[in-house]
Amino acid sequence: MDRALALAGEAAADGDIPVGAVVVDANGEVVGEGRNTRERDGDPTGHAEMLALRAAAAAKGEWRLPGCTLVVTLEPCPMCAGAVVLTRVPRVVLGAWDPKMGACGSVWDIPRDRRSVHRAEVVGGVRGEESTRLLQDFFAGRRP
Repeated sequence: MDRALALAGEAAADGDIPVGAVVVDANGEVVGEGRNTRERDGDPTGHAEMLALRAAAAAKGEWRLPGCTLVVTLEPCPMCAGAVVLTRVPRVVLGAWDPKMGACGSVWDIPRDRRSVHRAEVVGGVRGEESTRLLQDFFAGRRP
């Protein structure tokens, strides 16, 4: 989570919502990382999780990521939670819950949906206060 928080800070410095993500393999090695780049790149799919999963797949040479864990500072949205299912990531560790767009238990629960062909364990609230503070500080300067 240290690296994910650092990446979130980098996103904020570029004017993007401060979200960072890393994919860790079964040996504890970071095989992919990402941070929000929607504003910087003008890319609606430029979410930290999507970029981290893409990087991990490229590093592993395989779109399936069994044995890996996605560590992210904010609960994934529906798009990113869908990518977790599609890449077969067995575990998501998240910092702050997202009561507006969260898709790992807050609003929706895509990775644990019993109808899915793949389900992932979700562990939430890991360094959640730090993750929440990053988001609150970012938006405090942008919202009246």
